[in-house]
This record gives sequence, C-alpha cells and structure tokens, in this order.
Amino acid sequence: MESVQAIKQRFGIIGNTPLLNRAIEKAIQVAPTDISVLVTGESGVGKESIPKIIHQLSHRKHNKYIAVNCGAIPEGTIDSELFGHEKGAFTGATQTRQGYFEVADGGTIFLDEVGELPLTTQVRLLRVLENGEFLKVGSSKVQKTNVRIVAATNVNMFEAIEKEKFREDLYYRLSTVDIHLPPLRERQEDIHLLFRKFASDFALKYKMPTVKLTDSAIQVLAKHRWGGNIRQLRNIAEQLSVLEQNRTITAETLRGYLPTAGTNLPAIIKTSKSESDFSSEREILYKVLFDMKADLNDLKKLTMELMKNGNTKDVEKDNEGLIQKIYGKNKEEETIYENPVQETEVLSIPEHPAEQDEIIDIQDKYHFAEEIEEEETLSLHDKELELIKKSLERHSGKRKLAAAELGISERTLYRKIKQYDL
Repeated sequence: MESVQAIKQRFGIIGNTPLLNRAIEKAIQVAPTDISVLVTGESGVGKESIPKIIHQLSHRKHNKYIAVNCGAIPEGTIDSELFGHEKGAFTGATQTRQGYFEVADGGTIFLDEVGELPLTTQVRLLRVLENGEFLKVGSSKVQKTNVRIVAATNVNMFEAIEKEKFREDLYYRLSTVDIHLPPLRERQEDIHLLFRKFASDFALKYKMPTVKLTDSAIQVLAKHRWGGNIRQLRNIAEQLSVLEQNRTITAETLRGYLPTAGTNLPAIIKTSKSESDFSSEREILYKVLFDMKADLNDLKKLTMELMKNGNTKDVEKDNEGLIQKIYGKNKEEETIYENPVQETEVLSIPEHPAEQDEIIDIQDKYHFAEEIEEEETLSLHDKELELIKKSLERHSGKRKLAAAELGISERTLYRKIKQYDL
C-alpha cells in the first residue's frame, strides 16, 4: 500500500493538513474493494482527485474511468446518457446508443454533483447499486453491468432528503464510505503552499518571473475566507501573475484582488428561510385582514364604552392603552389634542330613555352595519383559524411565540384556542 506522501506526489496534491491526510488515507484503504464511496465538501475543494486515487489503486485501474457531471446534463437526456437508449425511443434517437454504465463495464464511474440527479434517475441508479441491473431508455431487456460508483456532492444531503429532493435509501447506498474534504479556510497552513505552486505553474506557462508575497501579504492570504476554495485561490494567483508588473506582491496590492478581505468577522448567517416568514402574498393578505379585524373589534369596544358612559375623559382615562394601540398616540399628541373625541360628535346619545319607535328607527338606519359584520365573520373565521394553526405548527405548540407572531397577547391566543377547540 502506497503512503499518503507518495499519493500526494503522484496526483499533485499540495498540503499537509491532518484532515486532508485523513481523507487520502481513507481513499487508499477503500481503493482495493468495490465499496461505493461518497465524497463530500464545498465547491472548489478538489473532490475530483479522490475518485482518481481510488480508481488507480484498485483492481479496475486497467479498465475505463468515466467522470460524469450530473448537474451539466439536461434532465430530459440524463437517463439516455447514463443508461443508453434504443433506436426510436424518443424523437432524435436515430440509432441505438450505449450509456456510460454499459461503456464503463468493469471500470469506475465518477458521478460528480450527484445531488442534482432527478428523482426518476435516482431510482434507476439505486437499482444499479443494488444488483448491477439497468434498462436502456425504450428497452424492456434487463442488462447487467459491473461498475464501481464513486459520487461527489457539495449539497447538504440531509437537507435534500428532508426536502424530498434526494432519496434516503440511495444516499445510504452511495455513502457506504463517506470521505469529506475540508474547505480551504480550515487548511490555513496549506494556503501559501498552494499559492506558491500555482504561481510557479503560471510563471512557467506565461514565461515570466514568479510572483512572490511579502510577509504581510501572506497573512492577508491566510486570513481570507476563500468562499471559492482552491479554485478561487488559483484564479487569484493567475490574475497576479498576468496583471502585476512588480513581481513582489504587497498586502495592499493583494487586497485589491480580494474585495472581501478584512471582513472575516464572526457573524450569524441565516442559511435557511424561516418557515415563520409570511412569504406567500395570500398569507400576507390574510395577516393584514386579521390585524384589521382585531383593530375593528377594539374600535367597537371603545365606541360601546363611549355610548354607555358618555364621559369622554373617563373613557379616555380608563382605555388609555387601547387608544394608544389603535391610534399610536404619544404624550405630545395627547397634549396637542387634549380632547379629540369631544370635538367630533360621532353619535348623539339622548339623556332620557328612548321611545320604542326611535329605537326601531335607529336599528333600521344602521341595519347594514350588522350585515357587514356577519359577512366579515364568515369570511375571516376560517382564515383566522388557519393562521393560528400554522403559527402553532411552526413553533411546535409554543403559545408565547405563536402569539408574538400573530400580534396578539398570549391570553387572547389561549381564548381563541379554546374557542376553536384546537
């Protein structure tokens, strides 16, 4: 068995980070077997090197090695590319074609970006992994193949499984052995080594002196986050080699090629969209209507207090919190508008008991208001119930959080839960 250092030299791998060494060790150990391997890591970390190591150290090294980028093949033709098709299977299929699994029989197939495979293709791939059988597109004849599969992805597979974009059974079949390659920011001691290698290669390619970094520039290089990993570092080295006349690169010069340098500060990054966000326009509209209904109920309550009491100052004092909630008053506004309710007579309330016919007239006059209230109740009842249910589900039944999201008190929410028998 070859050593890790020998493998690095053979395949041109630069670095001595323990995490990188461990990944290469696992590749060396699994190479003599036919175990399926899943290589994980961010985009640009060099995942394509691991399948080459596995193939070259296996008993299949004299047979074909085919690398397939699953994300680059259109969904409509990927089955044909992988498994082949019969003549006339679809429009444009003028002859029978062999797929990669048939061509690579006895060899190794590297499925890059396997997380981008359509679900229908995942079912076919699972069958190949289980018993080595596949069907050409447009054929009913089962064919056998003896292919070792090494897959790679930069997708979080557990999130993809949860969102039903990737089959769980296929994931566990592919990841018999999981080899993870660390991002460049976790290999700080390797960054300068990689830069020197790239700078030397580009100097040879473009026939010019090699660029060198000052000590301060090396520190800037090591502290950068490198979102594009090794691929980004290689691009920076090529730009500096071609564009800079001065072959000694200072920290200031380097920062000009790193627009995000100096911003590598601790931060909480929201990677997934919160389910509590009202992202749907319909839900936003329902939320607005729900809030309007609550404000209207508050206004009805305040109006009834005015009708019963008749003393606006007492009503304003007793319902100060309610008025502030409806109108958003502050102390300055209260000083300027000392008694706004008295200035506008909303409804004349007689001091003596009203006669029976007067009551009937008033009821007839405002009968339409009762109808609007009834229509509102019927139209918003279901939506209010739906919003409460959704909010409780999002917060796993925690009434305090659900009440805060709905803009009501926890006591009000509890009353509605009892009302709707939730």
